[in-house]
Amino acid sequence: MTEKPTLDQWATAAAKEVKGKDLNWETPEGITVKPLYTAEDVTVDPGLPGFAPFTRGVKASMYAGRPWTIRQYAGFSTAEESNAFYRRNLAAGQKGLSVAFDLATHRGYDSDHPRVLGDVGKAGVAIDSVEDMKILFDGIPLDQMSVSMTMNGAVIPILAFFIVAGEEQGVERKLLDGTIQNDILKEFMVRNTYIYPPEPSMRIISDIFGYTSREMPKFNSISISGYHMQEAGATQVQELAFTIADGIEYVKYGVASGLDIDKFAGRLSFFFAIGMNFFMEIAKLRAARVLWHRAMTKLGARDERSKMLRTHCQTSGVSLTEQDPYNNVMRTTIEAMAAMLGGTQSLHTNALDEAIALPTDFSARIARNTQIVIQEETGMCNVVDPLGGSYYVESLTQQLVDAAQEIIDRVGAEGGMAKAVGAGWPKAMIETAAAARQARVDRGEDVIVGVNKYRLANEDLLETLEVDNSKVREAQIARINRVKAERDEAQCQAALESLRQAAAGQQSIENNLLAHAVEAARARATLGEISSAMEDSFNRYGTVPTPVKGVYSKPYGHDSRWKQVLDGVQAVERRLGRKPKLLIAKMGQDGHDRGANVIASAFGDMGFDIVSGPLFQTPEETVVLALESGVDVVGASSLAAGHKTLIPELIKQLREKGRNDIKVIAGGVIPPQDYDFLRDAGVQGIYGPGSNVVECAADVLRLLGHNMPPAGLEEAA
Repeated sequence: MTEKPTLDQWATAAAKEVKGKDLNWETPEGITVKPLYTAEDVTVDPGLPGFAPFTRGVKASMYAGRPWTIRQYAGFSTAEESNAFYRRNLAAGQKGLSVAFDLATHRGYDSDHPRVLGDVGKAGVAIDSVEDMKILFDGIPLDQMSVSMTMNGAVIPILAFFIVAGEEQGVERKLLDGTIQNDILKEFMVRNTYIYPPEPSMRIISDIFGYTSREMPKFNSISISGYHMQEAGATQVQELAFTIADGIEYVKYGVASGLDIDKFAGRLSFFFAIGMNFFMEIAKLRAARVLWHRAMTKLGARDERSKMLRTHCQTSGVSLTEQDPYNNVMRTTIEAMAAMLGGTQSLHTNALDEAIALPTDFSARIARNTQIVIQEETGMCNVVDPLGGSYYVESLTQQLVDAAQEIIDRVGAEGGMAKAVGAGWPKAMIETAAAARQARVDRGEDVIVGVNKYRLANEDLLETLEVDNSKVREAQIARINRVKAERDEAQCQAALESLRQAAAGQQSIENNLLAHAVEAARARATLGEISSAMEDSFNRYGTVPTPVKGVYSKPYGHDSRWKQVLDGVQAVERRLGRKPKLLIAKMGQDGHDRGANVIASAFGDMGFDIVSGPLFQTPEETVVLALESGVDVVGASSLAAGHKTLIPELIKQLREKGRNDIKVIAGGVIPPQDYDFLRDAGVQGIYGPGSNVVECAADVLRLLGHNMPPAGLEEAA
C-alpha cells in the first residue's frame, strides 16, 4: 500500500519544480494566499444551505430549485426609447428590470434646469414626472415584474412616481415588487450623486422604511450597495466591511425612528460588485452572509429572515477595457460565474462596450446570453453551492470575515458609519487603494490583457451607441411644459407646500416624506419641484475632493521613466518660477470621481501643483476657478458622456477671456470616435481608459514646452 505523502514532502517537491520560488501571493487586501490548502486550513464548519448563518446560500435548494434573476441594468435617452429597449430584452429572456436614470434625475434637477445641459438622457433615462414613469413601464405589467431602480439622491420623487404610475396602471402599491437602491452613505463615500446633507438624507431613508413596511410588503426598501465602492477602487475587504457597516447604520436609524426591526429588516437587500479576482469574489459573498447574520443578531433581530443577506450583483465596469474590447466578453463571463458560485439572488452582466459608451442592442444581447448560457447549458445550477467544502474557498471566506470584522469594529467604536463618513476616513482608505492599484497597473505588476500586456498594434473602432443630448432635452422640456399646463396648479402647489412643511417638521408618520411626495406626484409636481421643496429645509450638500498623497509614488523608487518625469516637472518649475499647475475639473452632474482623484494624487506625487475643483461644476464655474487659481492646464474628467457638450463650452469661454494659453486636456470614458471632435474643439491631450498615468504626465510636460524624451529612452544630458 502506498504511504500517504506529507505536507513537507509536497513542499520539497514543489520547491524543486519552481527552483525555490516563493509561491505565496499577497493580495491587495493584505491576505496571503498559499499555493496549497488542506483540511487543516478549514477552521469553521460552513453548515448547510438555507440555514444560519447562510454561508452556503439563503435557500436550501438554491439554483437547483430556482436560478437567480437575470437583470439588465439599462436606461438611456427618453422614457419611450428605454421602454422599447426593456420590452425587447424581456422578450429575449430577461426576467427583471433594472432602471438606470440620467444624472440630472439623480441630482434632483428637471431636464430644463441650466445646470444639466450636458447630462440629460446621456447616462440613463430622463424622468421628470409621473408621465415619464408611466411611459417607461408602458406595456410592462407592474404586478408581474420585479423592478430594481438605482436611485439615491432623488429617491423620494422617483419612488413616488413609481407608486403613482403603478396605481394608474391599475396595480395597488401593496402588489408592487422590486427594489429601490436608497443607499446614501455610499454616495457620500464614492459615487457622489447626493442632494442633501447626511442627516436629512438618513431621515429620508427611515421614512421610506416606514412607508414601505406599512404599504408595500413585497418591495425591498433599500439595496445596500458595495458595488460603487469597488468601482471607486476599494479592495474586496473594504467593499465588504463598509457595505455591512452601512447596513448596520440603516437598521439603527430605522429602529430609532420607531420601527420594529423584524418588520422592515427582511426587506433589505444588498448589491455587490464582482471583479476579476475569481475566488475572492466567491468568498466575499459567502462572508457577507456570515457577517450580516452576526450583525443582525447583535442588533436584536429575532426572525431568521431579518438576518438573511440577499444580494444582487453586477459584473465590474472598471475591469472592462477600451483596448481589445472583445476580451471584455471573457471578463464578464468569469465574473458572472463568480457571482453564481457565490450565491447571488440576481445578476446584471455588463456589455463589452461599456468601457466607452452605453451598450448597443448587439452587445447587450451577448451580455444577457452569458447568463442564459450559464443557466441553461452548463449544468452549474444542478448542485447547491458546488464549491462548499473547498479547502481554499472555506479558508478564504473565514479570512475575509475576520478582516472585514476588524473594519466594522472600528466603525462601531467611532460612533457608526454616518460619523465615519463625516470624518472621511473610509473615502480616504478607498482612494488610497485606488491609487495603489493604478500604480500596479501602470508598472505592469497587475496584468490587464490587451492593455499593459499582449497589446494589439492596431485596434479597430467599435460601433457604439450615442445619445443626441440636445434632442432628448428638447423633448423632455416640451413634456414638462405640457404637464405643468394641464395640471391643477393650486392642487399641485398645495401638495408641494405640505411636503415642504413635512420636511421642516419633526420626523413622524404624519410628516412622512414619501407619503407627502406621493400626493405631490399625483398632482403632477415634477421631480425638480419635489426635490426643491425638501431642499428649502434640508439645503443642498457639496464637497471638494482631497487627493491622497505618496501612494502612487511609493512603488516607483528606482524607476527610470518616473525619474525622467520628475526631472521634467522640475525643469518646467525652474522655467516658470513655480510648479506647473493643473486643475482637475469635474463638470456636469457626474459624481464618479475615481479617475479624477487618481490623476490628482499621481500628478501631485510627480510634483505638479494640483487644484481639485468641486464636483458638479458648470463650464462657467470651471473657467472662473481656472483663472483665479492661475493654472497652466485644465484636465476635464468625463465618465458620463457629457464631453461633447461641456468641454467645448469650457474652451470657448477660456478663449473669450483671452486665455488661449491655458491648455485643456480630457480623460475618462470617451469613445475614440469622439477624439477628432474634441481635438477640433481645441482639446490638446486625450487620455482614455487604460492610459498609463506616467506617460500622461510626460505628454502634459510636452504640452508645457518641455522636450520630454519618448518612453524607453534616457533623457539626454
